[in-house]
Order: sequence, then structure tokens, then C-alpha cells
Amino acid sequence: MATGTTEQSVRAISDEPDLLHELIHHVELPETAFSRGVDRLLRVIGSTISWIWVLLVAIIITNVTMRYLLGEGRIEFEEIQWHLYSIGFLLGLSYCMESDDHVRVDVLYERFSLRTKAWVELFGILLLLMPFLFLVLRYSVPFFLYSWSTGEVSEAPGGLPARWAIKSFLFIGFGFLLVAACSRLSRVTAYLFGRPTALPPAATHKET
Repeated sequence: MATGTTEQSVRAISDEPDLLHELIHHVELPETAFSRGVDRLLRVIGSTISWIWVLLVAIIITNVTMRYLLGEGRIEFEEIQWHLYSIGFLLGLSYCMESDDHVRVDVLYERFSLRTKAWVELFGILLLLMPFLFLVLRYSVPFFLYSWSTGEVSEAPGGLPARWAIKSFLFIGFGFLLVAACSRLSRVTAYLFGRPTALPPAATHKET
């Protein structure tokens, strides 16, 4: 009986990745030379920037401790919190696009065939995502340049200087997202039209 229970537990654990894979609705598209190189870079950026959340939590805990135990709140800590949150969110967008882990609210999408999903991806990227990205990038440049040219700083007493630095991440974050969208688009067109040429699946190493 114990052996049977153990086998069932092991089988349930081994099935968990497949269940998770189905829940998040990954679209298995072929890779291209462009997407493989770009996606590798975006994964490195995403893995690195994920540590910013650890730093953010540490700063929040420090600020709360100083305020309620020592009676001394610091405006710098208040501002650096939303600065770090902004950086983590903006740089995380491209990683989310690359890993296909963004939230999908279309209840019909999960029922589509792979080819239908690819067509949805194609029109979604070209007609919705790309125009939005170009619009944000177009207006983020003067937004940053004005802040930089005026030497904008925090209006709060004791606040952080160089407000332009945090504003630059609006362009950087959406710039990376544009690159991730182009990578995704190359994979979609490789599947639908055979251009660019799809690469053979990368070799995977399973534990024995």
C-alpha cells in the first residue's frame, strides 16, 4: 500500500509541470536565429532584474522599522521604493513577452489550434502592440530630454536628485519590449510563412 501511495505521489509531482504549462497557455512557436539570440539576452535581463524585488522589500522593511521603532521616516526611502518598482516593472515587460507569461483574458484563445493562435499573435502584434509601442517611445523621448535638460529633481525636501534617470527607464523598458515583440513576430512568421527560416529545436538535457 505504501509503495502504491508513493508511486502515485511521484506521478502527481511529475505531472505538475504539464498542468502548469496548460494553465499559462504557452504558444509553442519555432525559434529563429534572431529570436534565439534576442530571447537569450532578455532572459538574462529578466533573471538579473528579478533581484530588484529583494532589494525593494529590504528597503520597505528598513523604512517601516525606522518609522515605527525609531520615529524617523526618510523621504529618500519613500521615493526609491517607487523608483525600484518602476524599474522592475518596465524591464520585466520584455521578459514577460519573451517567456509568454503575460496574462491572457481571452477564454476562446486556449481552445484555438496552434495555427489560429499564430494568426491571433500576428494581428495582435502588428495592429495593437506595435502601434502602442511606437506611440509610447515617440513621446517618452521628449519626456526624458526635458527632465534631463532642466536637471529635474524631486520636489520633496530631501528627495532624490536626477529625476531624469528614472524617467529614462520608460524609453529603455518599452525599447526592450519592442525588441521582444520583433523576436516574437519573427517566430510567428516563421511558423506561418516559413520566413525567416525556423531553427531546429534546441537540445534539452533531462535528468536520468
